[in-house]
Amino acid sequence: MRRRIVLIGVAATALLGIGAWRVLSYAPGLHERSIIVNVPPQQSALEIADALHHARIIRSRAAFLFLSFVRGTVGSLKAGEYEVPRRASTRDVLALLEDGRVRPNPIVHPEGATIAELAEVLERAGLAKATDVVRTATDPSFLWLHGIEAPSAEGYVWPDTYQFVRGMTAAEILGRVVQRMHVKLSPDLRERARARTITIHELLTLASIVEREAVARDEQPLISAVFWNRLRAGMPLQADPTVQYAVGKPRQLLSRSDLLTVHPYNTYTRVGLPPGPIASPGLAAIEAAIDPASVDYLFFVKQSEQRHRFSRTLEEHNTAIAEYRASMSRPWRLRQPARSLPAGASAGP
Repeated sequence: MRRRIVLIGVAATALLGIGAWRVLSYAPGLHERSIIVNVPPQQSALEIADALHHARIIRSRAAFLFLSFVRGTVGSLKAGEYEVPRRASTRDVLALLEDGRVRPNPIVHPEGATIAELAEVLERAGLAKATDVVRTATDPSFLWLHGIEAPSAEGYVWPDTYQFVRGMTAAEILGRVVQRMHVKLSPDLRERARARTITIHELLTLASIVEREAVARDEQPLISAVFWNRLRAGMPLQADPTVQYAVGKPRQLLSRSDLLTVHPYNTYTRVGLPPGPIASPGLAAIEAAIDPASVDYLFFVKQSEQRHRFSRTLEEHNTAIAEYRASMSRPWRLRQPARSLPAGASAGP
């Protein structure tokens, strides 16, 4: 009898040892590298254990389930995309799913980018369908929820690097980036906009055009001044990026007929600001839109890949265009509106 008890004790100890080894050691798949695994919503603990075992992330389904049962988390393991680190034990893997420490996906939304461009980046990353993002950006309920008094969230997306997790909806993703814009539009900026007698919507609209026109940041206040001067004089802004936004073409491919397109965003044929922003402006462009340079320029033309040449009169502007043409070593087609229109503020190629 004593011998039987000893044997049972030895067997139990061995089983406990094997179980502890399975819980505390790492699985073969994690020996040399980390593994990314996706845990879909509504999966049972058994289904999760099967998936982890199949991916060689845990040694034993039974050990994973037993440990989860003991810890009282069988019914509360969280869905999501996880990056299981190299040499993580079963206990470590379970802790990841208990805490919901899902894998972040960095997404860069640069200054001057549009919502359509953000949508494409999100789709390439497998985080959301581009069509869902674009549709959400014009959804009246989404706009109302986030305090956007405009037909689109264009321009209300703060340019930055974000960390999104798989499983977020398009509304959750856009909601986060829009809220970042609300935070960045500080009370001081809002008060300065009121002092300029422009609304936040008008500020973001002008800033987005400045953002797309300027290459060198130190030119943004000068470009802003040109647009402010034109607005005061009742002149059309004639900003190529607004036409690009209207017709959906790269700037280099805009033609004379594009500049005459009848469209609310075509600032060659319409006086004043377009109906809304054309891209996401950064803080420097917003500051430039509020505080333009104290100059009386009305025109600018491309001088190099980074710089523009500014002019006060049409005569100076035409001279600048001629000199730019002469400096080019390749054929150059001047993009200007029809002769019945005044020369554009942005006459560069």
